[in-house]
Amino acid sequence: MADNGSIISKRIYPSPNPRVKLYEVTYWSGGVKVKGLLGEPIEEGQYEGILYLRGGMQHVGMVRPARIAQFASQGFVVFAPYYRGNRGGEGRDEFAGADRQDAVFGVDVMKQHPKLRKDRIHLYAFSRGGIMALWTAILRDDITSVVTWAGISDVVFTYNEREDMRRMMKRVIGGTPNNLPEAYRERTALFRIKEMDAPVLIIHGMIDENVSFEQAIMLEDALREQDMTYDTWYFPDYTHHFPAAENARIVRELCEWMKKVE
Repeated sequence: MADNGSIISKRIYPSPNPRVKLYEVTYWSGGVKVKGLLGEPIEEGQYEGILYLRGGMQHVGMVRPARIAQFASQGFVVFAPYYRGNRGGEGRDEFAGADRQDAVFGVDVMKQHPKLRKDRIHLYAFSRGGIMALWTAILRDDITSVVTWAGISDVVFTYNEREDMRRMMKRVIGGTPNNLPEAYRERTALFRIKEMDAPVLIIHGMIDENVSFEQAIMLEDALREQDMTYDTWYFPDYTHHFPAAENARIVRELCEWMKKVE
Protein backbone atom coordinates (compact mmCIF):
# COMPACT_ATOMS: atom_id res chain seq x y z
CA MET A 1 0.00 0.00 0.00
CA ALA A 2 1.16 3.50 -0.80
CA ASP A 3 2.20 5.93 1.92
CA ASN A 4 -0.23 8.10 3.86
CA GLY A 5 -0.77 11.41 2.07
CA SER A 6 0.31 10.04 -1.30
CA ILE A 7 -1.89 11.22 -4.17
CA ILE A 8 -3.79 8.55 -6.10
CA SER A 9 -5.46 10.83 -8.64
CA LYS A 10 -6.08 14.48 -9.38
CA ARG A 11 -8.72 15.83 -11.74
CA ILE A 12 -9.60 19.37 -12.75
CA TYR A 13 -12.71 20.70 -11.04
CA PRO A 14 -14.83 23.65 -12.32
CA SER A 15 -13.67 26.85 -10.65
CA PRO A 16 -15.98 29.82 -9.93
CA ASN A 17 -12.97 32.17 -9.95
CA PRO A 18 -10.93 32.85 -13.13
CA ARG A 19 -7.79 33.49 -11.02
CA VAL A 20 -8.00 30.14 -9.19
CA LYS A 21 -7.62 26.56 -10.44
CA LEU A 22 -9.45 23.80 -8.58
CA TYR A 23 -8.73 20.07 -8.54
CA GLU A 24 -10.41 17.13 -6.84
CA VAL A 25 -7.70 14.98 -5.28
CA THR A 26 -7.90 11.37 -4.07
CA TYR A 27 -5.23 10.34 -1.54
CA TRP A 28 -4.34 7.61 0.93
CA SER A 29 -5.12 8.12 4.62
CA GLY A 30 -4.86 5.31 7.17
CA GLY A 31 -5.43 2.63 4.52
CA VAL A 32 -8.47 4.23 2.88
CA LYS A 33 -8.92 6.43 -0.19
CA VAL A 34 -10.10 9.91 0.81
CA LYS A 35 -11.07 12.84 -1.42
CA GLY A 36 -10.63 16.56 -1.09
CA LEU A 37 -10.66 19.83 -3.05
CA LEU A 38 -7.42 21.64 -3.89
CA GLY A 39 -7.27 25.31 -4.90
CA GLU A 40 -4.27 27.22 -6.25
CA PRO A 41 -3.75 30.73 -7.61
CA ILE A 42 -3.20 30.54 -11.39
CA GLU A 43 -0.49 33.21 -11.25
CA GLU A 44 3.02 31.82 -10.91
CA GLY A 45 4.67 32.20 -7.54
CA GLN A 46 5.34 30.57 -4.19
CA TYR A 47 2.39 30.67 -1.80
CA GLU A 48 1.69 29.85 1.81
CA GLY A 49 -0.70 26.96 2.39
CA ILE A 50 -4.04 26.56 4.15
CA LEU A 51 -5.42 23.18 5.14
CA TYR A 52 -9.16 23.95 5.18
CA LEU A 53 -11.04 21.78 7.67
CA ARG A 54 -14.74 21.77 6.96
CA GLY A 55 -17.58 21.63 9.44
CA GLY A 56 -20.58 19.36 9.50
CA MET A 57 -20.94 15.66 8.88
CA GLN A 58 -21.38 13.83 5.58
CA HIS A 59 -23.27 16.10 3.14
CA VAL A 60 -24.03 18.74 5.81
CA GLY A 61 -21.33 21.40 5.75
CA MET A 62 -19.64 19.91 2.67
CA VAL A 63 -16.69 21.74 1.15
CA ARG A 64 -17.88 24.45 -1.26
CA PRO A 65 -15.78 25.30 -4.35
CA ALA A 66 -16.58 29.02 -3.98
CA ARG A 67 -15.22 29.03 -0.43
CA ILE A 68 -11.98 27.29 -1.41
CA ALA A 69 -11.52 29.70 -4.34
CA GLN A 70 -12.18 32.62 -1.98
CA PHE A 71 -9.29 31.57 0.27
CA ALA A 72 -6.98 30.69 -2.65
CA SER A 73 -7.61 34.13 -4.19
CA GLN A 74 -6.03 35.66 -1.07
CA GLY A 75 -2.72 34.14 -2.20
CA PHE A 76 -2.72 30.62 -0.75
CA VAL A 77 -2.57 27.03 -1.92
CA VAL A 78 -5.66 25.55 -0.20
CA PHE A 79 -6.55 21.91 0.39
CA ALA A 80 -9.87 20.85 1.92
CA PRO A 81 -10.31 17.15 2.80
CA TYR A 82 -13.90 15.92 2.50
CA TYR A 83 -13.05 13.37 5.27
CA ARG A 84 -13.43 9.64 4.77
CA GLY A 85 -16.77 8.20 3.72
CA ASN A 86 -17.77 11.37 1.86
CA ARG A 87 -18.22 12.04 -1.88
CA GLY A 88 -17.07 8.57 -2.90
CA GLY A 89 -14.23 8.32 -0.38
CA GLU A 90 -13.74 5.00 1.44
CA GLY A 91 -14.24 4.33 5.15
CA ARG A 92 -16.66 6.23 7.34
CA ASP A 93 -16.70 9.67 8.88
CA GLU A 94 -16.10 9.23 12.62
CA PHE A 95 -16.44 12.79 13.91
CA ALA A 96 -12.79 13.20 14.97
CA GLY A 97 -12.01 9.53 15.45
CA ALA A 98 -9.74 7.78 12.93
CA ASP A 99 -10.82 10.37 10.37
CA ARG A 100 -8.55 12.92 12.05
CA GLN A 101 -5.83 11.20 10.00
CA ASP A 102 -7.48 12.65 6.89
CA ALA A 103 -6.58 16.12 8.15
CA VAL A 104 -3.13 15.12 9.43
CA PHE A 105 -2.18 13.53 6.09
CA GLY A 106 -3.85 16.35 4.15
CA VAL A 107 -0.76 18.38 5.04
CA ASP A 108 1.37 15.80 3.18
CA VAL A 109 -0.91 16.15 0.15
CA MET A 110 -0.25 19.90 0.17
CA LYS A 111 3.50 19.48 0.52
CA GLN A 112 3.62 17.85 -2.92
CA HIS A 113 2.37 21.06 -4.55
CA PRO A 114 5.07 22.91 -6.55
CA LYS A 115 3.73 26.38 -5.65
CA LEU A 116 3.65 25.74 -1.89
CA ARG A 117 6.03 27.28 0.62
CA LYS A 118 6.42 24.10 2.64
CA ASP A 119 7.54 25.94 5.77
CA ARG A 120 4.31 28.02 5.92
CA ILE A 121 1.24 25.80 6.35
CA HIS A 122 -1.75 27.14 8.27
CA LEU A 123 -4.91 25.41 9.49
CA TYR A 124 -8.31 27.04 8.95
CA ALA A 125 -11.26 25.33 10.60
CA PHE A 126 -14.98 25.96 10.80
CA SER A 127 -17.36 24.35 13.32
CA ARG A 128 -16.65 20.58 13.54
CA GLY A 129 -13.39 21.36 11.74
CA GLY A 130 -12.21 23.02 14.96
CA ILE A 131 -11.61 19.69 16.69
CA MET A 132 -9.89 18.35 13.55
CA ALA A 133 -7.56 21.38 13.47
CA LEU A 134 -6.58 21.06 17.13
CA TRP A 135 -5.69 17.41 16.62
CA THR A 136 -3.73 18.18 13.45
CA ALA A 137 -1.69 20.82 15.28
CA ILE A 138 -1.11 18.40 18.18
CA LEU A 139 -0.06 15.48 15.96
CA ARG A 140 2.19 17.48 13.59
CA ASP A 141 5.12 19.77 14.32
CA ASP A 142 5.09 21.67 11.01
CA ILE A 143 1.99 23.87 11.44
CA THR A 144 2.52 27.66 11.27
CA SER A 145 -0.82 28.79 12.75
CA VAL A 146 -4.36 27.65 13.56
CA VAL A 147 -7.55 29.66 12.93
CA THR A 148 -10.71 28.14 14.40
CA TRP A 149 -13.98 29.87 13.52
CA ALA A 150 -17.05 28.79 15.51
CA GLY A 151 -15.00 25.71 16.27
CA ILE A 152 -15.84 22.68 18.42
CA SER A 153 -13.21 22.16 21.09
CA ASP A 154 -14.93 19.61 23.35
CA VAL A 155 -16.92 16.67 21.94
CA VAL A 156 -18.73 15.89 25.23
CA PHE A 157 -19.87 19.50 25.44
CA THR A 158 -21.15 19.23 21.86
CA TYR A 159 -23.11 16.08 22.74
CA ASN A 160 -24.70 17.83 25.72
CA GLU A 161 -25.59 21.08 23.95
CA ARG A 162 -26.81 19.69 20.60
CA GLU A 163 -29.78 17.38 21.15
CA ASP A 164 -30.25 17.17 17.37
CA MET A 165 -26.77 15.64 16.96
CA ARG A 166 -26.96 13.03 19.72
CA ARG A 167 -28.36 10.24 17.58
CA MET A 168 -25.59 10.73 14.99
CA MET A 169 -22.89 10.91 17.68
CA LYS A 170 -24.16 7.74 19.42
CA ARG A 171 -24.15 5.90 16.09
CA VAL A 172 -20.70 7.10 15.04
CA ILE A 173 -18.92 6.98 18.40
CA GLY A 174 -20.75 3.89 19.65
CA GLY A 175 -22.69 5.24 22.60
CA THR A 176 -23.14 8.20 24.95
CA PRO A 177 -20.49 10.06 26.97
CA ASN A 178 -21.85 8.26 30.06
CA ASN A 179 -21.36 4.72 28.80
CA LEU A 180 -18.30 5.38 26.61
CA PRO A 181 -16.39 8.16 28.44
CA GLU A 182 -13.01 7.12 27.03
CA ALA A 183 -14.20 7.23 23.39
CA TYR A 184 -15.37 10.82 23.92
CA ARG A 185 -12.35 11.82 25.98
CA GLU A 186 -9.92 10.62 23.32
CA ARG A 187 -11.68 12.81 20.75
CA THR A 188 -11.32 15.92 22.91
CA ALA A 189 -8.07 17.71 22.13
CA LEU A 190 -8.14 20.07 25.12
CA PHE A 191 -6.42 17.45 27.29
CA ARG A 192 -3.35 17.51 25.02
CA ILE A 193 -3.34 21.16 24.04
CA LYS A 194 0.15 21.70 25.47
CA GLU A 195 1.52 19.52 22.65
CA MET A 196 0.62 22.25 20.12
CA ASP A 197 3.21 24.87 19.33
CA ALA A 198 1.35 26.98 16.73
CA PRO A 199 -0.30 30.31 17.58
CA VAL A 200 -4.10 30.18 17.54
CA LEU A 201 -6.77 32.67 16.42
CA ILE A 202 -10.24 31.98 17.86
CA ILE A 203 -13.17 33.56 15.98
CA HIS A 204 -16.66 33.13 17.41
CA GLY A 205 -20.10 34.73 17.34
CA MET A 206 -21.26 35.16 20.90
CA ILE A 207 -24.87 34.19 20.16
CA ASP A 208 -23.95 31.05 18.22
CA GLU A 209 -26.53 28.32 18.91
CA ASN A 210 -24.82 25.60 16.83
CA VAL A 211 -21.45 25.69 18.62
CA SER A 212 -21.88 27.76 21.76
CA PHE A 213 -19.55 30.58 22.71
CA GLU A 214 -18.59 28.45 25.75
CA GLN A 215 -16.53 26.26 23.40
CA ALA A 216 -14.40 29.27 22.43
CA ILE A 217 -13.94 30.18 26.09
CA MET A 218 -12.90 26.61 26.97
CA LEU A 219 -10.25 26.68 24.25
CA GLU A 220 -9.06 30.12 25.30
CA ASP A 221 -8.81 29.00 28.94
CA ALA A 222 -6.82 25.89 27.95
CA LEU A 223 -4.40 27.94 25.83
CA ARG A 224 -3.96 30.55 28.57
CA GLU A 225 -3.30 27.89 31.22
CA GLN A 226 -0.46 26.53 29.08
CA ASP A 227 0.86 30.05 28.43
CA MET A 228 0.38 29.63 24.69
CA THR A 229 0.12 32.34 22.03
CA TYR A 230 -3.42 33.13 20.89
CA ASP A 231 -5.73 35.93 19.71
CA THR A 232 -9.51 36.16 19.97
CA TRP A 233 -11.99 37.89 17.67
CA TYR A 234 -15.38 37.69 19.37
CA PHE A 235 -18.55 39.17 17.84
CA PRO A 236 -21.43 39.88 20.25
CA ASP A 237 -24.13 40.18 17.56
CA TYR A 238 -23.40 37.13 15.41
CA THR A 239 -24.58 33.53 15.35
CA HIS A 240 -22.92 30.51 13.70
CA HIS A 241 -23.18 32.10 10.25
CA PHE A 242 -22.07 35.71 9.79
CA PRO A 243 -23.58 38.14 7.24
CA ALA A 244 -21.95 37.65 3.81
CA ALA A 245 -20.13 41.00 3.59
CA GLU A 246 -18.81 40.67 7.13
CA ASN A 247 -17.78 37.08 6.48
CA ALA A 248 -15.78 38.15 3.42
CA ARG A 249 -14.08 40.95 5.37
CA ILE A 250 -13.08 38.58 8.18
CA VAL A 251 -11.71 36.05 5.67
CA ARG A 252 -9.44 38.78 4.25
CA GLU A 253 -8.36 39.81 7.75
CA LEU A 254 -7.67 36.29 9.00
CA CYS A 255 -5.59 35.61 5.86
CA GLU A 256 -3.54 38.72 6.68
CA TRP A 257 -3.22 37.48 10.27
CA MET A 258 -1.83 34.16 8.97
CA LYS A 259 0.70 35.88 6.73
CA LYS A 260 2.02 37.94 9.67
CA VAL A 261 2.54 34.96 12.02
CA GLU A 262 6.22 34.33 12.68
